Amino acid sequence: MDYDLAAWTGMALRWLHVVAGVAWIGASFYFVWLDNNLRDPKPLDGGPPKDGVKGELWAVHGGGFYHSQKYMVAPAHMPDHLHWFKWEAYTTWLSGFALLTVLYYVGAPVYLIDPAKHAFTQAQAIATGLAFIFGGLAVYEALCRSPLGKNGKLFGVVWFATLTAATWALTQIFSDRGAFIHVGAIIGTCMVGNVFLIIIPNQRKIVADMLAGRPVDPRLGAMGKQRSVHNTHMTLPVIFIMISNHYPAVSGHPKAWLLLALISAGAISIRYFFIQRHFGRIRHEFLFYGAMLIFGATAIASIKPKDKVEITSPVSFATAESIIQKHCVTCHAATPTHPGFSAPPLGASFDNPEHIRTYAPKIRERAVLSTSMPLGNETGMTVEERAQLGAWINQGAKIP
Repeated sequence: MDYDLAAWTGMALRWLHVVAGVAWIGASFYFVWLDNNLRDPKPLDGGPPKDGVKGELWAVHGGGFYHSQKYMVAPAHMPDHLHWFKWEAYTTWLSGFALLTVLYYVGAPVYLIDPAKHAFTQAQAIATGLAFIFGGLAVYEALCRSPLGKNGKLFGVVWFATLTAATWALTQIFSDRGAFIHVGAIIGTCMVGNVFLIIIPNQRKIVADMLAGRPVDPRLGAMGKQRSVHNTHMTLPVIFIMISNHYPAVSGHPKAWLLLALISAGAISIRYFFIQRHFGRIRHEFLFYGAMLIFGATAIASIKPKDKVEITSPVSFATAESIIQKHCVTCHAATPTHPGFSAPPLGASFDNPEHIRTYAPKIRERAVLSTSMPLGNETGMTVEERAQLGAWINQGAKIP
């Protein structure tokens, strides 16, 4: 039996991470929507509203009616069953960190280290990645607890600039994919930190004070609400980062940090439109701003680099094949010889001319228009070789 433990473990962790993320983000989106759609309580029997009820919402779904009520502090009597929304967030982070460890730390020579940027040892690369992740959390917490944290808009600008600076730094030292995934890890760690360090502890204090008959500090709920708002604004950028390895035109671009900043700003603007819509305020300009920012990223990504080599003379298949044999087939073969792979990534093998021609568009996307392949450019593919490969493809990807 040839059991590929690493591959199956990676698949299981990725699946768990996505499912947990859907549960967490879905709950987050729902409660933001619910909070923004609460109405003044008006009991159907015409009597007075319950003490402490700030707002309520009636909804219909799945063949039944639901009546949601929100207490700003706590109800007069604690119910027997109280659901805590925390494991969705914890499971997302734990599975994501496990996936980061299995793929990017155990596989650091393949997925994380790019010798052309910085010749890390595996231990140095891991230590640097962890320093960025938990250092980012420390900076975020310091900003939130500082006077700046009381000014939501200014805080957002400063935190966005901090993340953009971290993105730039990471793209200078790590592989394309490794840099982006660490930006996502910083954001995800801050988001789960909000749940673990603020939201759940504050809710526990509120419940404990209520059961003990002590006055409940309303600031505890306000702090939790603030962090929840932070999380909902960071959600769309972190989702994009989760799928960014499928889009080398962004992650593999020389100005990847700028593209990610523009796309993230656009996503935040679009998310803000929907938050405002929950209140009944239709602000189409935020959709427009978001679309323009994302379009700006696509325009910048389409600009041809000045140092790009142009080849107009015919390039033979023999030349293209020799480049592929040198830089690609250690991974992309029916039986890879690269120690990091037991099967060709995405099933793409370049063992024969017909396969090479079939995958020519993907080769162009990954190895010509971007530098995302070879991973970490560990084989040292040159600009000239990429240009030759691109010229052969542009000339029709002809084979004998």
